[in-house]
Amino acid sequence: MLVLLALVVYSAVMVSLTMLKAFFVIGLLWRTDAHRNRSLELVPFNEYAETGTWFAPLFGYGGNFAFFVPFGVLLYVLLRNSRRGSRRRNTVARVVLAGALFSLAIEICQYVFALGYSDIDDLIFNTLGALTGAVIAKLAGPRMHRVWVWWALLLGVVFAVLVAAGPRLGDPDKVVDIYGISWEEHTVSVI
Repeated sequence: MLVLLALVVYSAVMVSLTMLKAFFVIGLLWRTDAHRNRSLELVPFNEYAETGTWFAPLFGYGGNFAFFVPFGVLLYVLLRNSRRGSRRRNTVARVVLAGALFSLAIEICQYVFALGYSDIDDLIFNTLGALTGAVIAKLAGPRMHRVWVWWALLLGVVFAVLVAAGPRLGDPDKVVDIYGISWEEHTVSVI
C-alpha cells in the first residue's frame, strides 16, 4: 500500500511540474505566464538542431529522462509486489508502456489545455527514463524497494514545502545578469 502511495505522490509532483506551472511558482525557476502556451513539436531532436547551444537541449532531454526514472522504479516495484505482477515476466515492458502512455497523456493535456510545450522529444526521453527506472529496480532487486518508496515520499514532502514557500524563494533584484538579458527575458526564452 505504501508503494502505491509513493507512486501517487510522485505522479502528482510530475503532473504539477509538467502541467500546472502556470498556476504556481517555486522561487525564480519559471514565470507562470510562460506556461500558458500551446505549442506542438513533432520533429524529433529539433530543439538540438535549432538552438545555438548544447546546454538547453541537454538540460531538457536529461531532465525529461531523469524525471521518469523514479516513476519507472516505483511502478516496477508496485507491479512486482502485486499478486499478478510477481508471476509475470514482462513487468519491464508493462512499465515502459505505462510510462509512454502517461507521458503521452501529459503531452496531450498540455496541448489541449494550453498548459505547456508538447514535444515528441519529451515523450521519447520520458519513456526511456521509465525503461531505465524499471531496469534499475529489476537489477537492484527487492532489497532497495523500501528505500525508493521512502525517497519518493520524502520528495513529495519537499516539493509541497517548496510550493508553499513559492514566491518567497528568491529575489529578482539579486539575479545576476551574465548574458546581457534580464531575468524576465531569459525565463521566457528558455522556458
